[in-house]
Amino acid sequence: MNRMATRIRNASFATLLGLFASSAFAQSLAEFIDEVSAKGMADIEASRLAHQKSESREVKDYTIVVINDRTTANQHLAKIARQLDLPVAPREEVVEKAKALMPQAMDGVTFDEAYAASQVKTTQEAIDQLQQEAQTTDVPQIKAFAEETLPKLQNHLQMAKALQAKS
Repeated sequence: MNRMATRIRNASFATLLGLFASSAFAQSLAEFIDEVSAKGMADIEASRLAHQKSESREVKDYTIVVINDRTTANQHLAKIARQLDLPVAPREEVVEKAKALMPQAMDGVTFDEAYAASQVKTTQEAIDQLQQEAQTTDVPQIKAFAEETLPKLQNHLQMAKALQAKS
């Protein structure tokens, strides 16, 4: 099991002990963390696949940036969940959710085109979700997470749009 998976699993189990946080606020924050983590894992796995399948240097370079940034973000979210004693879905549940979010190959386009289009769409959705949470949350850790993560996601979006334009 790789280091990130071990950390996420450990964080999930540790935070499950925090089931005492049963308020609607804590539940919605835990759901936010679970969803963002699942989307991050889906992005990581899609990028790993693209790194293997693509012959384009630009796509491969982009995938490395995404994998590194999203791994760091997921680790940060796991740390936040531990700090806040939030109940977090078991790793297996997050992995299942991530699999459902993985982009599917589209007919009539190359893999690189499909990957770039998917990255533009999913990255914009991630930016929108994070901006919304950052504007509505009173949790300083989530605001800090957003301030750290949004510029990286905005960079991913610009890079994905450039890839899409070359396709």
